[in-house]
Amino acid sequence: MHPPLLDQDALAALVNRFYSKVQGDPLLGPVFNPAVQDWDEHKLRLTSFWASVVLRAGSYRGNPMAAHRAHPIEARHFDCWLTLWRKTCSEVLEASAAATMIEYAERIGRGLRMGLGLPPGGCPLDLPIIGAARQPIRNDSGPG
Repeated sequence: MHPPLLDQDALAALVNRFYSKVQGDPLLGPVFNPAVQDWDEHKLRLTSFWASVVLRAGSYRGNPMAAHRAHPIEARHFDCWLTLWRKTCSEVLEASAAATMIEYAERIGRGLRMGLGLPPGGCPLDLPIIGAARQPIRNDSGPG
């Protein structure tokens, strides 16, 4: 059974709007624009990817890890990509369909980050977790 309100047309609308935003994004555009020769063709390929993931269409043939490995992608690019993806999903899709697409993207993003050797993402709102790495220093070597 397919997630509610997700079909090929909905995925195409999402991919089209999202990657139009990516093209103009000050952080993502400089990474993606030089790598993509034909945006219309690329959007069709990405729609095929998402249809294979969400609808089990089996139409995508490719290796996302290899495709991303050749580019200067940093952890901050993933954070920006996911923030923009979440916003676009909420604009284009009904709430439950948007939640489904966001969940898939977060899961795929974690796998890509690990494969590219990038640190894992922060909290779900992409805000820094202040003091999360700080632990009290204890000196257990002295009398106590």
